[in-house]
Amino acid sequence: MAEIADVIIVGGGLAGLVAAYELTQRGKRVFVLDQEGENSLGGQAFWSLGGLCMVDTPEQRRMRIKDSHALALQDWMGSAQFDREEDYWPRIWAENYLDFASGEMRSYLYDLGMRWFPVVGWAERGGAFADGHGNSVPRFHVTWGTGEGIIEPFVLRAQEAARKGLLTFKFRHQVSKLIIKNGAVTGVKGEVLESSTVKRGEQSSRNIIGDFEFHAQSVIVSSGGIGGNLELVKKNWPTKRLGKAPKNMIAGVPHHVDGRMIGIAKKAGANAINEDRMWHYTEGVKNFDPIWPSHGIRILPGPSSMWFDAEGSRMPAPCMPGFDTLGTLKHILSTGYDYSWFVLTQKIIEKEFALSGSEQNPDLTSKKWIEVITSKNLGFHPSILRFLKEEFSPPFKN
Repeated sequence: MAEIADVIIVGGGLAGLVAAYELTQRGKRVFVLDQEGENSLGGQAFWSLGGLCMVDTPEQRRMRIKDSHALALQDWMGSAQFDREEDYWPRIWAENYLDFASGEMRSYLYDLGMRWFPVVGWAERGGAFADGHGNSVPRFHVTWGTGEGIIEPFVLRAQEAARKGLLTFKFRHQVSKLIIKNGAVTGVKGEVLESSTVKRGEQSSRNIIGDFEFHAQSVIVSSGGIGGNLELVKKNWPTKRLGKAPKNMIAGVPHHVDGRMIGIAKKAGANAINEDRMWHYTEGVKNFDPIWPSHGIRILPGPSSMWFDAEGSRMPAPCMPGFDTLGTLKHILSTGYDYSWFVLTQKIIEKEFALSGSEQNPDLTSKKWIEVITSKNLGFHPSILRFLKEEFSPPFKN
């Protein structure tokens, strides 16, 4: 007989954990299913730098950054350029997110235990025009603890709900079908995968040892995107808007971010929209110590680096680090090559060069000021020094 819950959540990443928290707070009985093992709880958010977009915060005001809901809305609409019929719900979502980001978001997360690095970053500054793409002011709040710090409060509360009997984890459960009855999704079917001992982020097996069927009043699909499935990325690539897809790609997220559930949901009648609208960073290099297939690291080079295309021509404005990512991607692809060059000195590296992600920033991830101060006083961040030695040896070996 199939097990029954009030709500089934497919995907144990950040979105799934937040949904589980809100539901169990209301006394609902929840199943959280994930095709990975327990050590991957929190999903791809674990690997992030932990940046959150918040508006008119104490951190911004301390830096004398003047922000507002109205300015953030202008920036969002200028960046999104909602121009399709299917953009109705994305627009509604954007408006509601900004209400949240300029209202209760910070206090909600603060009460859960989150804190933020006091310096607010200025990500994606945009092209040039006030009503066009980009953030008019810094809004990138780096969470103390990076990606690990973001998922931690929700992991702890999910585990607490499990102890109370409100939440049941179903790890290594791979959903393959949404059950439809009288026009509504009433459950899920799939395969139980063999136990996995791989470390977080490493590619796990897909060997099947059984099957399952669960039922619920509601089913939430929070399974993530397609960033770990480069073939699916190329299949959905917006050639008309960006040019031909690059031959060589690297992935900033693990292999399990495979987009499986998007196709399964579509087969059940879900309406997937804007599949060609995607985000790809252009400042990535292959990880010298990869965890997952095609593992990439994003470089955060700072403003003083000189950036050239593959033929040695200086990148035109606004194709600068942290300004217009998709515009830069389009320009690079227009050269007929799929790479570019950063030229910088050791002094610039010491003052400005950084790498994105939790594993590349152990000082911020540790939540210890002594670690942050120590790494700063070393000149080279330890992760940067290791990166340079591994990627560019022998010049940096000694």
